[in-house]
Amino acid sequence: MFTFGHGSRQFRIGPVAFWTVVGTLVIMAGWSVVTATYFAFQDDVLARMIARQAEMQFAYEDRIADMRAQMDRVTSRQLLDQEQLEQKLDQIVRRQSLLEQRATAMGTVADPSTTGSLRPPRANGQPAAGAPKPSPISGPALFGTPAARDARAQNGASSGGGFTLAGISKPVPAPAPQPGNVDSMLARLQESLDRVEGRQVNTLASLEESYESKARRMRAVLADVGLDAAKHPNAATGGPFVSYRLSPNAGPFEKQVYRINVARAQAERLASTVGAVPLRKPVEGEIETSSSFGVRIDPFLARPAMHTGLDFRGDTGEAIRVTAGGTVVSAGWSGGYGRMVEVDHGNGLSTRYGHLSEIDVKVGQTVKSGQAIGRMGSTGRSTGPHLHYETRIDGEAVDPHRFLHAGAKFGLM
Repeated sequence: MFTFGHGSRQFRIGPVAFWTVVGTLVIMAGWSVVTATYFAFQDDVLARMIARQAEMQFAYEDRIADMRAQMDRVTSRQLLDQEQLEQKLDQIVRRQSLLEQRATAMGTVADPSTTGSLRPPRANGQPAAGAPKPSPISGPALFGTPAARDARAQNGASSGGGFTLAGISKPVPAPAPQPGNVDSMLARLQESLDRVEGRQVNTLASLEESYESKARRMRAVLADVGLDAAKHPNAATGGPFVSYRLSPNAGPFEKQVYRINVARAQAERLASTVGAVPLRKPVEGEIETSSSFGVRIDPFLARPAMHTGLDFRGDTGEAIRVTAGGTVVSAGWSGGYGRMVEVDHGNGLSTRYGHLSEIDVKVGQTVKSGQAIGRMGSTGRSTGPHLHYETRIDGEAVDPHRFLHAGAKFGLM
């Protein structure tokens, strides 16, 4: 119990009330102090609070800016990757289109028919079934054994074979795409295009070598028979001269195609000339010469005489075949020749076939190489069944041996 006095008055307060009053006073005093402090420092507190809020706001803005920058970088990288991918795809498409255009251009130069009078290749170098067995005219020393001759012909034919362009002009199949492996897919596409381009380059090189090889062989044949291809232009040709020039901006491919076109044109020109040269045998199968070209003892007068051709012994009625295409200029009786056929092959070349028992063609008729023009006999100045065969250049008789020898080298015997 607490007692308080004031003058003559006294107050008594219990402990609970006392401490309640004391606590209340303490609280009021503290509140007063806090309130006074708050009002005294209100501006500083507000300033700090505002500063902290601003700092937090700036931090959030900086973080958002960083996130935006990262997003921009990612987006830019994606756009750049996409642009690079599109550029690579565009390059592949343009390259494939170029290769297809090249394949089309190659189709215009790949002409395996320019072979002159060359026979087609034989499997394993063996003669075709049913074909007449080639034989030497004057022994192995002239033309070699049939096997060796066939080997030479096979080698010649293989050097002039055609080329297949199938598959080069087809679009390159794209490899199956795999997730996340675009670069690998593009690399495979590039490798596929590289292989196609490599095949095109190899094919062009083979074509160029093929035409040049054909031209060399045909020039050699013409040289063997004493003919100059430059002096024997193709018949029934002409037209205005239009210069063929290569574009100054042409690349290696266009230059190679140009060379191939020139080589092919030369080969075609030589093939046309060689096709009119009498290189084939006038009879089929086994043949035997009974008299050679040149000076001999005449069988009737037993005196030296000039024999202007080759005599091939055979049986009466055996087919006689023209040795090159041409036009029949004579078909009938001709003195010592008996029944005789003469064929003009153009370019000053002609052949004569004498002592025939039958004539199967008429004057003015066009004949093809290997066509039967008559039958073997013994008409005219003859001692038995045989063929008198002549080759002439500008009306002058020349040794048929060199034509037949060239034909053997060319693979026609």
